[in-house]
Amino acid sequence: MSPTLHKPEERILVFIPAYNCSKQIQRVLAQFKGVESLFSEILVVDNQSLDGTLEAAQTTAKALNVKVTGVRNNDNYGLGGSHKVAFNYAIKNGFDYLIVLHGDDQGNIHDLIPHLRSGAHRDVDCLLGARFMPGSKLEGYSAFRTFGNEVFNLLFSVGAGRRLYDLGSGLNLYRVSRLSQGGYAGFANNLTFNYFMILASVAWKWNIRFVPITWREDDQISNVKLARQSIQVLGILKRYIFNRTAFMKGNYSGRPADDYGCTVKWSHAPIDAPHD
Repeated sequence: MSPTLHKPEERILVFIPAYNCSKQIQRVLAQFKGVESLFSEILVVDNQSLDGTLEAAQTTAKALNVKVTGVRNNDNYGLGGSHKVAFNYAIKNGFDYLIVLHGDDQGNIHDLIPHLRSGAHRDVDCLLGARFMPGSKLEGYSAFRTFGNEVFNLLFSVGAGRRLYDLGSGLNLYRVSRLSQGGYAGFANNLTFNYFMILASVAWKWNIRFVPITWREDDQISNVKLARQSIQVLGILKRYIFNRTAFMKGNYSGRPADDYGCTVKWSHAPIDAPHD
């Protein structure tokens, strides 16, 4: 028999950021079929999608034996801003852990389940999915992008003073008590948010563990502009290396810390699921 997945009082929130991924979001939610008991709630955060993403998510959510809540950001906050919405939600509602699983179906929640079963998440402040460490598997990911990511991983490892196997995949777990200490509100709201998070996690002296994952690309649409983002990423690393104090205190978001409102569009909970 498998060991106990989590303590009875342990509350795990799964956060699914979603933007124009109506074709993938149902597949992402379907990953939870049969393993719903591991989680207390799934939160789908829609960042002003134009293709009916949240409506598509609702269809699959109704079939799951776990509470699923769909919210829409009140403005386009970017991927980083959606993280802040979910972090704030987890803190406000007293969750113990938050899992990030991107809504475009590139990652798989089952890569984290063995670590949850063994209780490995209780020994660290974050479990970070790593696409480029031994044991990981890439499907449909170009050799050029793999090489570029590994170069940036090496540069950031040197700048951070510790080995970093991935600067931001779409499958991560965070201890909410660490998130509640704040510090992330000023991080950029765009796709570089995870670069800020990984560097800050090192600066905060969090206990970080990377875990290998499977990552695939087939019908996803990338929002990354490689040349422009590469320049931005190098700028982030430069600020961190040469003025870490200013880096940690700066506001790169363009928004006040309390300007991340969202609207609940629907919520489904089975009769036997716990209610808040």
